[in-house]
Amino acid sequence: MSIIGIVLGTIAIGLFIWLKKDQQMSNILHEGDLIAAKHAYEALMDDFNNYQIETDRKIIQLEKNLEYQSNKLNKQSDSANKRMDQMNKSLPSIIGQVVGQIELAQDTINRQM
Repeated sequence: MSIIGIVLGTIAIGLFIWLKKDQQMSNILHEGDLIAAKHAYEALMDDFNNYQIETDRKIIQLEKNLEYQSNKLNKQSDSANKRMDQMNKSLPSIIGQVVGQIELAQDTINRQM
């Protein structure tokens, strides 16, 4: 009976040692997977941060372009308004000249008849 106990004890100790080594191997493999996942998450985080920075820069550039175009259109509109104002101011005198020429021509036509 003692021989059976010794054999069973030796088997149990061997099985315990084998399971412990297997668990250590599993832990090492899981640790490697965790390290790889950590690196992947850090790379993803860096890519996302770069994307956000690049997007912010593009938004700022687009806002500057929009402001520039808006200012350019305002200047063109102001210039056109000034020209219209000048034309409106000179319009009565031009109309007077044209009406005067028409009256003069009418008088000339009436004299000839």
